[in-house]
Amino acid sequence: MHVVILAGGRGVRLRPYTTALPKPLVPIGNEYAILDIILRQLAAQGFGSVTLAIGHLGALIRAFVGDGSQWGLSVSYAEEDRPLSTIGPLFNILDQLPEHFLVMNGDVLTNLPFGELLGQHIASEALLTVASYQRQVKIDFGCLETNGNGEIVGFTEKPTLSYRVSMGVYAMSAKTLAPYPRGMSFGFDELVLDLLARGEVPATHDFDGYWLDIGRPDDYDEANRSFDGIRPLLLPATVDETAEAS
Repeated sequence: MHVVILAGGRGVRLRPYTTALPKPLVPIGNEYAILDIILRQLAAQGFGSVTLAIGHLGALIRAFVGDGSQWGLSVSYAEEDRPLSTIGPLFNILDQLPEHFLVMNGDVLTNLPFGELLGQHIASEALLTVASYQRQVKIDFGCLETNGNGEIVGFTEKPTLSYRVSMGVYAMSAKTLAPYPRGMSFGFDELVLDLLARGEVPATHDFDGYWLDIGRPDDYDEANRSFDGIRPLLLPATVDETAEAS
C-alpha cells in the first residue's frame, strides 16, 4: 500500500510556529513531530511506501525523514519548484504511483484506519473516495431568516450547524488523474467539482473517531494540551512497549 503525503505548503495560518519549520515538523507533545506520528501510523497499518511532496523548507523534511527506514518504510520525494496546490503535485509523479493509493495532508492527527479507507475505495471502483467527518460549528450570533422584501420571517438564537467535512485524507486511482496535464496547479476542490461535472460521483468514507486538522494556532495548541489523552488513540503501545512499562 502506498501513500502520498502533501508536505509542501507554507503553513501561513500556523505562523509563527511555521516561521522556521515546515508544518509537518512542528512538535506535538514535546516528543513527536506531526509527520513522525503519521509515518508511525502508516507503518503500523501495513503501508510500505510513501511519497513526500515537498516544497517550502523541503530540505528540513528530507533531513528528518531520510529514506524512511527508521519507520520501516520506503520514502521517495517529489519536489515542487512552484506551488501546485493539493492535487497538482500528483500529476508529475503519476507514472511512479501504483494503480490505487492514498493522498493525505501532512498536518492531520487522526486514528482513521488508512488501509480500510483504501480497501473501500478499491472495492467501490469510485475515482475518488474522501474520508469525511461530522463537524459542528457554533454560530455566536442570532441568525435571521429574511425574505426578498426586507422582512424577518424566522429567527434562531446562536444555532449550532452540522456539516460533513473532508478530513484531508483521500483514496484515488491512477485513472482519476490521467486526464490532467503535468505541471498544472490543481486543487482538491477543483478535482471534486470537475468529477461531478463529468458525472463521476466521488464516494465518502465516513469516520467518527478522532480527527484534528492542525491548520491554525488554536488547533495546534489544542493538540498539545490534549496529547497525553489522545496519544493512546494515535500511537497504541506496541507489545514491547507494554512489556517494558509493566
